[in-house]
Amino acid sequence: ELARAGGAVVVDEPKPGYGSACLAGLEWIARQDPPPDIVAFLDADLADDPAQLPVLCAIVAAADADLVIGSRHRRAEPGSLTSTQRFGNRLSCWLIRHLAGGRFTDLGPMRVIDYATLLRLGMVDRTWGWTVEMQFKAAATGVRAAEVDVPYRRRRAGDSKISGTWIGSARAGFKILLTVARLWWKVRVRS
Repeated sequence: ELARAGGAVVVDEPKPGYGSACLAGLEWIARQDPPPDIVAFLDADLADDPAQLPVLCAIVAAADADLVIGSRHRRAEPGSLTSTQRFGNRLSCWLIRHLAGGRFTDLGPMRVIDYATLLRLGMVDRTWGWTVEMQFKAAATGVRAAEVDVPYRRRRAGDSKISGTWIGSARAGFKILLTVARLWWKVRVRS
């Protein structure tokens, strides 16, 4: 409701999953004429600060990078990231570095990407593997990526399906690791 009230187009996606929501938004974007040059993603729970988007967009618009990740670690509000989330991010980013050559510190939800680059990545994950899929594919295909430290707050709206419970965290962690393994196998088979 807040987004609509602010003038945003809100695309409803009944299927569960972070990736499902992102893919539904991309389907809407694909019907626009002309398509955008840049696409931005962020969580709608008010943990991400939308005021940071112009900083990330400017980097892509200046052609300094094709993908910019908002890294939450240095500017995270106390309690906004659990120790499990921090560990999972470190592990996932370490795997991306060693298996695909990408250097990231976070799988943060705030990200900006050149639209043509996003289409070339061929995103398919409908659940918690969406962010790691994007970053792994970007690294494996040589996409120019950058990170910007962004503030991250405790969620202001909604309930977390991941960090709210031990089971949710375990499921998300397993899905993220499975996604990395699947993508690494595809890259390995092709080479």
